[in-house]
Amino acid sequence: MRKTVSVFLPWVIPVLLLAAWQVLPVFSPLSSATLPPPSQVLKAAWDLSRSGDLPGGILVSLRRIGIGFALGAASGLVLGFLVGMSRTAEGLIDRSLQMVRVIPHLALVPLMIAWFGIGEEPKIILVALGTLFPVYLNTVNGIRNVDGRLIQLGMSYGLGRLALVRDIILMGAMPSILTGIRYALGVAWLTLVIAETINAKDGVGYIAQNAREMLRNDQIIVAILVYALAGLLADQITRTIEHRALRWHAGYQTQRS
Repeated sequence: MRKTVSVFLPWVIPVLLLAAWQVLPVFSPLSSATLPPPSQVLKAAWDLSRSGDLPGGILVSLRRIGIGFALGAASGLVLGFLVGMSRTAEGLIDRSLQMVRVIPHLALVPLMIAWFGIGEEPKIILVALGTLFPVYLNTVNGIRNVDGRLIQLGMSYGLGRLALVRDIILMGAMPSILTGIRYALGVAWLTLVIAETINAKDGVGYIAQNAREMLRNDQIIVAILVYALAGLLADQITRTIEHRALRWHAGYQTQRS
């Protein structure tokens, strides 16, 4: 019984909100065109799917997220390990990165368009910039917080530098790194929402922009829901990876239990 309740309990509020949303236009002075009910939004999603616009836009957005996130996360990991493990690298790299970090990357949109035009490059670069710093900061923090006694113990057992990094430092920093990756995924989707509504010719953002020009609020809501579901799915995938990668971590097991 308790397991059944735990499964259905998180869905109580969303179902109630959907029911209220469905009947709200009946009691509200707003028309269904201004505040489309869920049934109308589902019909708009079905029409966009039949025309191929929605599946094509989702694939384009996923490609942008995949490339931008891979570039940003990989750069953040490499720079994070360099700075976290070397004071020399910290002196050379960290201050410059911190200066760039405080610049809102979405404020660079006009400059990116001026440099790279309205193609794929500015969108991917913006996603990469939004992804880089959360991964970088959490990687550095994770490495710096690895227990020094574990490193000394590994050295006493004769572990070489590569084995120390792989078996002790990387594993000790993994909780913080995965936290950074999870947070970076949210920032990546937020960045893509803005990037795709500016001079976009395809993608989910283009669907929303085109719907705004045609005063189709139902299609705008479809695009918003697609972004939300994609972000939720990405977060769930990250949590699954986190759960598998940190099964050995006592604190994580306590948190999950």
